[in-house]
Amino acid sequence: MPRPGTWLVVLAVVAAAAFALVSLPDTPPPLGRGSEAPEFALPTLADGSEISLASLRGRVVLLNFWATWCKPCEDEMPAMGRLYQALRGDGFELLAVSVDDGVEEVAGFQERLSLPFPVLLDPEKRVARDYQTFRFPETFLIGRDGVVVERYIGPKDWDAPAYVERLRRLLAEG
Repeated sequence: MPRPGTWLVVLAVVAAAAFALVSLPDTPPPLGRGSEAPEFALPTLADGSEISLASLRGRVVLLNFWATWCKPCEDEMPAMGRLYQALRGDGFELLAVSVDDGVEEVAGFQERLSLPFPVLLDPEKRVARDYQTFRFPETFLIGRDGVVVERYIGPKDWDAPAYVERLRRLLAEG
């Protein structure tokens, strides 16, 4: 039989845990498969015009978050360029969202690597926060309906047959 004070300790722990759960701020659920992709509109590096996710509804979107100081980001960019060249115009869009503070370093990076896809600017990291991303690179595959199909953390060989085939299957679903 437990000692008389044991129940008071258990009750105090349960009460403290309940209070902590009630007083936590509302945090959104993790963004992943099946989540509605957060809406955004960001300026392009090329000319400052905005691209919004809403304007791409009906297309399959590969949304990549990256930074110029991120070596793995740089490493995956050539494969992303090849993927974009292979699938562009078939209901596919690839957007690379830079979280860098300055435009100059992003422009130099884009020019040096000859990136063929749209580069968007998110220096305040507002969209990156909405997508709950802080590790770079991080990429979201978004279906035609605006729902996240997959979340990829870390660099990928985007023009590898497995990724190309997955995207082609999504594109074929119409």
